[in-house]
Amino acid sequence: MKNQSIKNNIDWITIVLFISLVIMGWLNIYSASLPTEETSIFDISQIYGKQILFIILTIPLIFVVLTLDAKTYEKYAFVFYVIGLVSLLGLFVFGKTIKGQTNWYSIGGFTLQPSEFVKTSTALLLAKYLSDVQVNLKNFNDQVKAFVVMGVPLILILLHDTGTAMIFVALIFVLYREGLPSWYLWTGFSAIALFFMALLLEPQYVVIIAIIIILAQFFLSKRINRNPIASGVIFVLIAGFTYSVDFVYDNVLESHQKDRINVLFGKDVNMKAEGYNLNQSMIAIGSGGWFGKGFLEGTQTKGGFVPEQHTDYIFTTVGEEWGFVGAITVITLFAFLFLRIIYLAENQKTKFSRVYGYCVATFLFAHFAVNISMLIRLFPTIGVPLPFFSYGGSSLFAFSILLFIFIKMDANKVNEW
Repeated sequence: MKNQSIKNNIDWITIVLFISLVIMGWLNIYSASLPTEETSIFDISQIYGKQILFIILTIPLIFVVLTLDAKTYEKYAFVFYVIGLVSLLGLFVFGKTIKGQTNWYSIGGFTLQPSEFVKTSTALLLAKYLSDVQVNLKNFNDQVKAFVVMGVPLILILLHDTGTAMIFVALIFVLYREGLPSWYLWTGFSAIALFFMALLLEPQYVVIIAIIIILAQFFLSKRINRNPIASGVIFVLIAGFTYSVDFVYDNVLESHQKDRINVLFGKDVNMKAEGYNLNQSMIAIGSGGWFGKGFLEGTQTKGGFVPEQHTDYIFTTVGEEWGFVGAITVITLFAFLFLRIIYLAENQKTKFSRVYGYCVATFLFAHFAVNISMLIRLFPTIGVPLPFFSYGGSSLFAFSILLFIFIKMDANKVNEW
């Protein structure tokens, strides 16, 4: 069994999905960044030429990941984690500021975003911690330690990049899979719902709705403990949180963050300023119809009406040139990838590999869901790339490393009996 080559054990379905998404991503980057004059696809002075270079460099990177012993990733998980934290701290001294955010290192004309790679190191350490037989997420102390593993990089990234930091919150679904009490999820969803409700409605109306829900739960539900004191405490917390939303919105959020929320709700928005990107992206997607305008035929894309279309707004090119059918095809490929990773994770022989697999699926899905949602006005625009599609070396390298470490673990599971 140990002599079987990785070629025989590797999951080629996942690799085919990966290759398909990368190729389709490049085609859309090419369309979104094609200049008027004719030039080579390998011209690295052009965005699509640089992406070709990034794709080529990804190949030896993948071979390195697959060549290393799978146990290396578990053995040195803490070392990778520390290196990741140091790379984030280094931004305060050596970071390059682009569009108001100091998220990158500048290296020989190229930029590197360490927060993209820290997802992998955090996933490895979280998997290592949760795979400890003594860890039980029903215990509060173990919960705190797991949240610290997630929280330290989250806080460091939050100081530079709100969007990427929010992606780390999605790891709570991994903890839930491994035994975290469900009330954490419900509390999080409730807080988000209350925040947006308090922005849309007067606080007193939100509190009235909360009272009705609490009373209905208290008298009608048989699954909760009918404790009037606990219900009273919950009400006080809800009311306090609701009345604090306006203060947070006015005094804590930056102006660009307020603009993104206003754009989401369609209020106080100048469609020639802060609402321009979203408005143009929705026009581009909607204009594609069922089958799209054709490759390289998108008028919104060719006219450059959607800013940064090759990065965060790359899916608008899919919608305009490939239409509804093309968009559904891309979404289906992503869905198959997520489900395949989860399927493989559930069939791992070690808890470490399983947890890491769920981390991979969670990070990829969170990026996908947020990116698509912000283009169709279901989520504020926060600058999150679409995995394997959006332009950028850091995101392509990081997502490839994240995925192929798991592919290596899965290929190695025959040796774990």
